[in-house]
Formats: sequence, structure tokens, C-alpha cells
Amino acid sequence: MRKLLVLALVGLVAQLIDGSLGMAYGLTSSTLLLVAGVAPAAASASVHLAEIGTTLAAGVAHWRFGNVDWRVVTRIALPGAIGAFAGATLLSSISTEAAAPWMAGILFTLGAYLLIRFARPLRTDRVGGRLRGRFLGPLGLVAGFVDATGGGGWGPVATPALLVSGRMEPRKVIGSVDTAEFVVAGAASIGFLIGLGSEGFLLPTVAALLIGGLIAAPLAAWLVRIVPAQLLGAAVGGVIVLTNARTLIRSAELDGPARPALYALLAAGWLAALVLAVRALRRTRRARAEAAAAAPAAAAPAAAPAIAVGVPAEATDAASVGEVPADLAATGTPTPR
Repeated sequence: MRKLLVLALVGLVAQLIDGSLGMAYGLTSSTLLLVAGVAPAAASASVHLAEIGTTLAAGVAHWRFGNVDWRVVTRIALPGAIGAFAGATLLSSISTEAAAPWMAGILFTLGAYLLIRFARPLRTDRVGGRLRGRFLGPLGLVAGFVDATGGGGWGPVATPALLVSGRMEPRKVIGSVDTAEFVVAGAASIGFLIGLGSEGFLLPTVAALLIGGLIAAPLAAWLVRIVPAQLLGAAVGGVIVLTNARTLIRSAELDGPARPALYALLAAGWLAALVLAVRALRRTRRARAEAAAAAPAAAAPAAAPAIAVGVPAEATDAASVGEVPADLAATGTPTPR
């Protein structure tokens, strides 16, 4: 029971992160399951089976809020499903000893990518145009393959690529990627079912992750308003890097002073990324505040009424609100007093 509660907490934390960043549910869940001692293939299989439920709920919510571009979903989901099925089949055929460093290496790389991405100002501008199928197809194929073999990666690969293209609103990028992930998770689960059999899925683990994720789904909407994505992305990236570095260091059989020195180097890089993320967040907020302050100032001259020489003050005041004084109604000039 204690282990199931811990796994439910893992699912809850992973969904909170995913709901705030638009990515990293599988990345976070798989990393924490590997730390708990779950075999790589079983961890990825269990996470993807749980994701069928969480991504279905997320996709329906995004659809109801108008955050889904169905053209993008249809062009990225099918290649993603093919890549996920191939990745699940490959991971199922690799021994646990060989799969552990492979999976840790993928997670480490994706964690480092999160660090680099969120240490810089997030791009918010966008241009017009449509994304072509020759871009979406290969992107879905690669993202699906990485997602299945690494236990996560669909969001970290697909979401930034679509954001950088500048051709979609951020909310529609996240909504479309989350909706397409339902198909990807289903294809990966089928691949693991064929490769591992039903015993490859840790059903109590799946249930715990699913329950935690469903509980966290509404809380994520609140968290995204409290915790800036810039800081959360850098923090999560550092945790993933340090956690999977342990597996890589162990597989490389590094001993002596090299191990603590490497950990210290990674921790210093994480701290530097957090500092850069804070600075980028402050610059972004300062720029927004200056833009908000400049907007009323720019509109003020246009809104100020013109003061005509010889026109009474009451006429000017009335004109500013669209009224005409009684002594101007007939002739348009002041009545001699």
C-alpha cells in the first residue's frame, strides 16, 4: 500500500509538471520509476498504458476549450504511432542491463534540453502560415520513437519544434500535441503488449499513476498561474539530469574522485540554468510592464480634447463626451451675452 501511494504521488507530480509545461509526464514518471527500481521496459510500458487515460482526459479538455488544430493532430499522430510502436518493440527486445543505460541516456539528453530551453527567454511571437506534412510527419515519427524507447519524450520533442516554427498559437501547440499523444500512447502500449506480454505491465503501478494523474489534472490549471513555466522547466530539467546521471555513471563504472566531481559539475550547471531562467523571467516581465505602461501613454494624446481659442470651457467639456451645449445647438457659435 505504501508503494502504491508513492506511485500515485509520482503520477500526481508528473501530471502537475505536464499540465504546467505541456510536456514531461512520461519523462518525469519514467525517471522516478527507474529510481524506484522498476525495469526500463516495464517502466515505459506502465507509463504509456497510464497515459492512455491521462491523455484522453487532456485531449477532451483541450478540444472543449478550442485548443486543438485537428489538421496538425492527424498529420502528427499517425507517424508518431508508427515510431512509438517501433520504439516499444525495440525496447522490449533489449535486456534490462542493456536497456537501462540506453533509457537513462535518452532521459538525460532530454533533461539537458529542458535546462537549455528554459534557461533562455521563451519565444512568444508567431507568424502566419501553415505547417506542412513533410515537416509534421518526420517530427511525429522521431518523437514517437524517442517517447517509447526513453519512457517519455513526445512532448519535449514535438512541443518545442512546433513552438519554434512560429506558425501556431502556444495554446494550440500544447492542445494538439496532448491530443495526438493519446494515439501515440495506445500504439506504444500495443507494441509493449506484443513484445512483453500482459505480464510486462505492472497493473497496480498503472492504476496508481493514472489515479494520481487524474487528481492532478485540475490542479495543474491552478499551478500554471502560480509557478512560472520558466522556473519549473529549469528545475525539472535539473532533477532529470542528476537522477539519470547516476545510472550513466554506474554503467560507465566511474569511481574515485571522478564521480563526485562530475556530480558537482552537473549541479553547477543546474544552478547556472536556474539563475539564467530567473534573469530571463525578470527581463520578460520588465518588458511586459514597459509595454503595458507605454500603451496608455500612446493613447492619451489621441484621446485628449483639443482646446480651441475662444471656445468656452463648458463647450470643450461637452464636446469631449459627445454633447452639444444648448447655445451652440442652433448656430454652432456662442450666443452673445
